[in-house]
Amino acid sequence: MATTSHTLAPVKVIEDAVRLACRAPSYHNSQPWRWIISPEGVQLWVDTDRLVATDSSGRQAVISCGAALDHFRVAAAAAGLEARVQRYPDPDDHHHLATITFGTPVAVTEGHRRRADAILSRRTDRLPMSAPENWDSFELTLQAVASDTAVDVIAPTDRPTVADASQLTDALRLYDSAYHHEIDWWTSPFEVTDGIPHSSLVSAAEADRVDVGRSFPVTRNRERRQTVAEDTAQLVVISALEDTRADLLRCGEALSALLLDATMAGFASCTLSHLTEVEVSRDIVGALVDRPYPQVVVRIGRIPELGEVAPPTPRRPLSDVLRVRV
Repeated sequence: MATTSHTLAPVKVIEDAVRLACRAPSYHNSQPWRWIISPEGVQLWVDTDRLVATDSSGRQAVISCGAALDHFRVAAAAAGLEARVQRYPDPDDHHHLATITFGTPVAVTEGHRRRADAILSRRTDRLPMSAPENWDSFELTLQAVASDTAVDVIAPTDRPTVADASQLTDALRLYDSAYHHEIDWWTSPFEVTDGIPHSSLVSAAEADRVDVGRSFPVTRNRERRQTVAEDTAQLVVISALEDTRADLLRCGEALSALLLDATMAGFASCTLSHLTEVEVSRDIVGALVDRPYPQVVVRIGRIPELGEVAPPTPRRPLSDVLRVRV
């Protein structure tokens, strides 16, 4: 079996890890990453051809790639590989996000396997959720997630303020034709390998029961989860410590860790970036958690055990995102 000269890992195993990594959530499911297996290691790049127009700074793309990077490490660990990450190996090339090499093979535990399985079972759930049970216990895990980032829980009394910020974001974009055109494009009903399928969107009635969420084109889906009268999911904010690309990448890694922790705990989750895309709403969220650089909000909650599970969102073929140069 072929191996790279410096990674000490079979190429096929790395390919499988990249495939799992690409299940990471990304802005509008744009999947803005590019992977290269080279003699020097596994290289992660921002795919500039996949940048979303309304993400002109590339901030959301870097966060998305950070989530994929953490997913890759999880997948590698489940294959017995210790991934060693060098972030921004070339300070003059901000598109080259990471070089990954591998140390001595490690023993695979049940925890490693369960975490990798969580990659496949995680979904972005835009429907209303109930408050998560045993939250105090789960909140203790946020300390580990917060490495090199800040992770804060929105107090229940501050939720109306976050809902107001969400509505303010919609109001400020009401006449932004470019933004609405882009949303329509990424939610096209046609079968594609990216974007957000209609099965993952909500109807008008469902949206009315979620006070903190991005406004997408509504669907004609029958109303689901009617036993949840209103969304009472917990809101968690991930913030960068500094306003640098490296910090954004770390926020993406923290997002991945939080989502997988939530999945393993039996919770549903929904990543919300619209609250940090507009300066006014971003400042409101930042003030609530006393952080200057909030990057993403995550809804975490409980869903009915017998409820429908949304199908996985599409992903680009591995041949589109990975090149092997060994």
